[in-house]
Amino acid sequence: MARPLRIQYPGAFYHITSRGNELKDVFKSQKDREKFLSYFETATHRYGALIHVYCLMNNHYHILMETPEGNLSQIMHHINASYTTYFNVKRKRAGHLFQGRYKAILVDADEYAKELSRYIHLNPVRAGIVDDPGKYSWSSCRYYIGQEKASEWLSRDFILAYFGKTVSVAKKRYREFVSSLIGKEYESPLKGVVGATILGSLDFVKDITEKHLKTKKVDRDLPAIRMLSKRPSLERIEKEVEAVIDEDEVLLRQVSLYFYHKYSGKTLKEIGTHFGIGESAVSQASRRLVLKMPNEAKLRKKIRMIEKRLIMSRV
Repeated sequence: MARPLRIQYPGAFYHITSRGNELKDVFKSQKDREKFLSYFETATHRYGALIHVYCLMNNHYHILMETPEGNLSQIMHHINASYTTYFNVKRKRAGHLFQGRYKAILVDADEYAKELSRYIHLNPVRAGIVDDPGKYSWSSCRYYIGQEKASEWLSRDFILAYFGKTVSVAKKRYREFVSSLIGKEYESPLKGVVGATILGSLDFVKDITEKHLKTKKVDRDLPAIRMLSKRPSLERIEKEVEAVIDEDEVLLRQVSLYFYHKYSGKTLKEIGTHFGIGESAVSQASRRLVLKMPNEAKLRKKIRMIEKRLIMSRV
C-alpha cells in the first residue's frame, strides 16, 4: 500500500479520520470515549494542537484540527498511540487498534471549514443514532449550539465567527445551519478532495503544490504528488467550461480565456495565439472578468462550479 502524502506546515488545517482495524469498534464504553478526549486535551497543551470539531463514532472518529506549529505527525502519534496503549492494557490485548495510517486531508479552511464542521456533526444523524446532532454526547456539536459549556481545549471561535459577531447569535445561526440539512440528501464536501490529499480551490491546490511539494521526490510511493503536479490541459479546461456555460458564446470565450490564463501554465503568447488576440489583450480580458465577479453572483457561482469540475477531473 502506498504511504500517504503528509503536507505539514505551521497553521495548516486538516480533516482527520481513523478507523478501527478490520472496522471493529475502538470505543466500547463511556470511559473509552472520555479517555480518548483526554488525549485531545493533552495534545493542545503539549503540542499546540487546535481541535476545532470532533465526532467519535463506534469504530472511527473525525477531527477538524489546526496545527499552529506544523507538527501533525507528532500530534497524531500522541493521540493514536496513547489511546492504543490504554485500550490494549485495559483489555489485555496486543497489536494494532486502528486500521493502517490515519487519513489527513489538508483543508482550505476559509472555503471548507464551515461545511466540514456540519458534515462531521451530522455523522450520528446519517448513521441513524440520533435525529438531532445536539443530542449526541460524543461530538462537539452541543458545545457549538450552546447546550453545554465547552471544555477549554475545544477551539470554537474560528468557525463561530462566520455566523455572527456575538457568541449567542453565532450559536443560534450555527444550529440553524446544521439543522438545515437534517433529513435531506446532500453531497459530502469531501467529494472535492484532490489526490486524496487536499481539499480546496484550484488556487489553494496550486499554492500548496508550489510551496510544499516542489522539493519532494516524485516516485511510485507518492502517487499523490504526481496527481497534484498536473496542470489542467487546454482541452480539459475547455470541456469543463463548456459543461457549465453553453448558452452564451461571448461569456464562454471570456471564461475560457480566464481559466486558460489562470491555470494552464501557458504563456501569454500561446494563449493569445489560441484565441487570435495579442498578449496584452489576454491579461486585460482576464482582469475584466475578475473585476466583474464581485458584482455578479451568478457569474461567481459558475466560476466556482467550473473550478470544482476541474478539481474533480484530476482525482
